[in-house]
Amino acid sequence: MKLGFVSDSLGGVPFDQLLDHATRMGLSGVEVNTCGWSTAPHFNLKAMLGNRDAQKCFLQGFADRDLEVISLNANGNPLHPTDPTQGEGLKDTIRVAGEMGIKTVCTMSGLPAGSPNDTMPNWVVSSWPPETQVILRYQWEEKLLPFWEEIVALAKENGVERIALEHGNQCVYNVPSLLKLRQAVGPTVGANLDPSHLFWMGADPLIVAEALGDAIYHVHAKDTFLNTPKQAVTSLLENGSLMDVPARSWSYITLGFGHGEEWWRQFCYRLKMAGYDGWLSIEHEDVLLNSMEGLEKSVALLQGVMPSATADFRPQAI
Repeated sequence: MKLGFVSDSLGGVPFDQLLDHATRMGLSGVEVNTCGWSTAPHFNLKAMLGNRDAQKCFLQGFADRDLEVISLNANGNPLHPTDPTQGEGLKDTIRVAGEMGIKTVCTMSGLPAGSPNDTMPNWVVSSWPPETQVILRYQWEEKLLPFWEEIVALAKENGVERIALEHGNQCVYNVPSLLKLRQAVGPTVGANLDPSHLFWMGADPLIVAEALGDAIYHVHAKDTFLNTPKQAVTSLLENGSLMDVPARSWSYITLGFGHGEEWWRQFCYRLKMAGYDGWLSIEHEDVLLNSMEGLEKSVALLQGVMPSATADFRPQAI
């Protein structure tokens, strides 16, 4: 496995310094945010599109430090009912990735409105009342599947081999929904396995790794703090401010502060068992810890537990 981080983890750091920090911490690459819910301070998507000189200059910064571009990340809602720029951002990200020879794009599946008359995204997480099923049929059949057929065709046209999906509050948010979309549109689509989201949705990332197997295309290393006293009275269905950690039943947190080193050791091993030997990309979103400190602590934890060398054990001929 190889270790890197998401560029927004150090969103306030200039691009060259961000790459220098990656080198200083002994990392192998950086995943680059391009649009959507990110201001993308390190990558001007519109300026990069079709601009070979700008692309070459960007990639040279990585090459000069022996770093790789892990992936491009269009982290938004590409099926937002009133904001088409998020879907166009994903399409442009795929086009730029193709031009730059980057084979993996990370994004979300998208969350449409619940009907043609709605203007707000609608996430259905129960099977009752009955109208929930009407909403799901509309979202999947009228919006999600046609969109992803188009996106898969665009990815193939541009040489992008893997589109890795993550997150709750999207049509694809767990194993069954990911596999359902893959079955419909093909293996260009896979999972960005991010345990932090699975924690707050009540799933077990260790078992999810096994269930997804070769559908795992990317891994975000991000932890979640489960605040047991709050969870006991509010559940994990939490809509309080992300900035008020003490008041929430769960919060994103620096690696090791939510789940310890032993859990992350097991996670890495479960990924190997599932056949995954790719990137672990740290995503720092801890509101209480300094971003550099949080990233450094996360790096130190993973460097101690992740396998990095090729397995070479063979039974002796006896």
